Amino acid sequence: MKLALFDLDHTLIPLDSDHAWGEFTVKLGWRDAQVFAQANDGFYADYKAGTLDIHRYVRFAIEAVREHGVLAANKAHERFMEEVITPAIGEPARALLRRHQSAGDTVVIVTATNEFVTRPIARAFGVDHLIAIELERDARGEPTGAIHGTPSFREGKIARVEQWLAARGLDWSRVTHSTFYSDSINDLSLLERVHEPVATNPDARLSAIALERGWRTLNLFE
Repeated sequence: MKLALFDLDHTLIPLDSDHAWGEFTVKLGWRDAQVFAQANDGFYADYKAGTLDIHRYVRFAIEAVREHGVLAANKAHERFMEEVITPAIGEPARALLRRHQSAGDTVVIVTATNEFVTRPIARAFGVDHLIAIELERDARGEPTGAIHGTPSFREGKIARVEQWLAARGLDWSRVTHSTFYSDSINDLSLLERVHEPVATNPDARLSAIALERGWRTLNLFE
């Protein structure tokens, strides 16, 4: 297997889909704008600093879905895709994915954003394989606010990729070549694990590491 792994937010799209979904719920009137923005921006700052408590954040981020129910949230997400995400998907990102697919690589999006937000985005990119934060759900299929299993965040991304491989009867030794595209210092561990790390639209800390180690740097949003 040749594996092409992609982070999502600020890597394939020039925004944070979780943060944008939160702002969209404010637009819908599902959240108090001032209170929500203050908390949401605080979590986002923690993420950029590499100090995010992912369990607290997911409980916060999925609260609107819990309160309004999956059916209403799915309908709202359709609008979110149409109004926010689809206009943000650029041709350079689509073309990069197509090149890997045409080369016979197995393309996987590996993101720390939850599966409710990201599964429709993966479909919009034509990517069948998504590793995202899985949500614990109750007997009715409604999210509880907790994370199911290992969160695909920081070092957890390696664990989740290994679980994904194991489910297919594979491990890293069966991967003849692996590439990972990411913008974030939070993904350093997985970037170090693959054969070919690509700092993609990198933040300042990752950009410095890429320069020091001679990693390829790519900008999809210029």
